[in-house]
Amino acid sequence: MTDRTRVRGKRVLVTGAGTGIGKGIALGFAREGADVVLHYSHSAAGALEAAKEAAALGVRAKAIRADFDSVPGVQALGKQAIEFLGGIDVLVNNAGITMNKPLGEVTAEQFDVLYHVNVRAPFFLTQAVVPAMQERGGAVINISSIHAFAGLQEHTVYAATRGAVVSMTRVMAIELAHKNIRVNGIAPGSILVENYANAAEGFDPSKLSGANIPVGFIGRPGDIAEAAIFLASDQARFILGQTLIVDGGTTAFMAIGLPLHEPLTGMHFGRGYVPGV
Repeated sequence: MTDRTRVRGKRVLVTGAGTGIGKGIALGFAREGADVVLHYSHSAAGALEAAKEAAALGVRAKAIRADFDSVPGVQALGKQAIEFLGGIDVLVNNAGITMNKPLGEVTAEQFDVLYHVNVRAPFFLTQAVVPAMQERGGAVINISSIHAFAGLQEHTVYAATRGAVVSMTRVMAIELAHKNIRVNGIAPGSILVENYANAAEGFDPSKLSGANIPVGFIGRPGDIAEAAIFLASDQARFILGQTLIVDGGTTAFMAIGLPLHEPLTGMHFGRGYVPGV
């Protein structure tokens, strides 16, 4: 039986919580009795709906918008979250944007946008909340991706940002351990989220069988939420600076025979987020 008291009463900020993994993580914490701030940038409806759902569970919840291409915006989010929660115990740096584009077609603007949102924002948000978090200790959880550990064509910039998050997690953990703040990461594999529908025309989720994933199925946001809750709890007190791969065995599988030199026809990750995509 799952221990539903692991994070009860904790004060949690989850970024990118209007959709997908972030929304699942925020609701997962709320179901276990944690107060939550749900950050969003573009997905206002999803964040507001999730905040309402969380509040119905008897916890404090609020959706706050912030532009992650702006350092002052990131810092303001940290301040607003701490003011609403009365402090902070857990920060989940989940917000991130994906883009698939051939190496030779990537613009400097697109490169900068991905690094600003995926790397710079979590760095400065962590920096902003550390003074409040160290009052009674806490946990920072950085969401990366299996793209940090295995390659897929047209994802050079995205994969680089995810690798940067893994490296950043290790050093943050060392620097903040003496402040009683544990820093770890999660690298999700294939998780069924709304982004698939935005990236592919005529997307049909029922066709995602998980046949190429060793465990046999596509993951759900709740799978990542369970990992995040564990890492935020005292059950993970001896885990520090690690990135937990939660991918159904994807990176354990040697995918010989896949079409390595063909374009990702019909897939356009980054729509609505990255200029020119």
